[in-house]
Amino acid sequence: MKRRTFIQGLAAFGVVGSLPLSLSRAFAGNVPPGLISVDDLPALNGELTLYLGRGEGGLYENVLQAIQARNPNLKLGIRRGPTAALANTIVGEAKAGVQRADLFWAVDSGAIGLVTDAGLAQPIAADLSAQLQPQFRYQGWAPVTGRIRTLPYNTKRLSKEQIPDSIMAIADSDLSIGWAPAYASFQSFVTAMRILEGDDKTAKWLKKVQKRAKSYAGELGVVMAVERGEVDIGFANHYYTLRLKSGKPDANLDLAFTKQDAGCLVNASGVLALNDSALAGNFMRYLLSKEVQDYLAHEAYEIPLVNGIALPDGLPSLASVSPPNIDLTQLADLRPTLNLMRENGVL
Repeated sequence: MKRRTFIQGLAAFGVVGSLPLSLSRAFAGNVPPGLISVDDLPALNGELTLYLGRGEGGLYENVLQAIQARNPNLKLGIRRGPTAALANTIVGEAKAGVQRADLFWAVDSGAIGLVTDAGLAQPIAADLSAQLQPQFRYQGWAPVTGRIRTLPYNTKRLSKEQIPDSIMAIADSDLSIGWAPAYASFQSFVTAMRILEGDDKTAKWLKKVQKRAKSYAGELGVVMAVERGEVDIGFANHYYTLRLKSGKPDANLDLAFTKQDAGCLVNASGVLALNDSALAGNFMRYLLSKEVQDYLAHEAYEIPLVNGIALPDGLPSLASVSPPNIDLTQLADLRPTLNLMRENGVL
């Protein structure tokens, strides 16, 4: 977006120069019919405490800064930490009769499941839920953005036709693989595999893949290794590939997708309220606004889950992707996954 548009957009809020240039897409532009703009939302006045799962390279922090800049009477306290740890903290605090958080913004729906399963989440308002695509409507939480599990592959080493469209078949292929077993998104993917395929098949898959896999600290590292040609393919969320290619358009890298299995799981970040205050509900509405959704789609390359926002550049139509039918909150059942990975020497 041009610098002039950025200045005009932020000047309306009296915050010119106070926010990073990357936030130029937020709180600016026309709003298509059916979407909710921040201009249509009430001002946020009062105190809120948000537990924020770490993630997305500071882009979530940019969103929070923009919301606070627009709402100077909002006193927002933020506790940051790993998403799963914060979910356990919320449950532990509730057992102790303490509620310190008003809101929980998690980067993984499994952590959301821990809190909703404990009966701590407030029901989502009907108008807020109606903004989401039908398949992403839940009673106790609102997905904010989505991500697809993908198979990034090196285009100099492979063609897309050489890659199996079954995640289970990958284990029996002769492809060299990059993975990040300690990464939360990978563990959610394995949890989905357990739910869909069973523990025995998942254990056999892990053992086979491990024989040809090279481990990396995170999935950005996996994607970079694929592009360098260290391995043929990797397991990673879609946005790592799109972000790398945005900075390096000629990268030796593309995305392949499996079909109707854990390999193309659509997971989501999400937000829930721990009390029924109007302030907490209105804060959630800001996260589903046109401006925030558009920003996260174009800067974080995440998938907008409200109706009417374009997909990030480089991602095929969701109609061409066939994810498994799974309740994302089931991914909260992480302990058996970790036990299975440890028992098979993956962790």
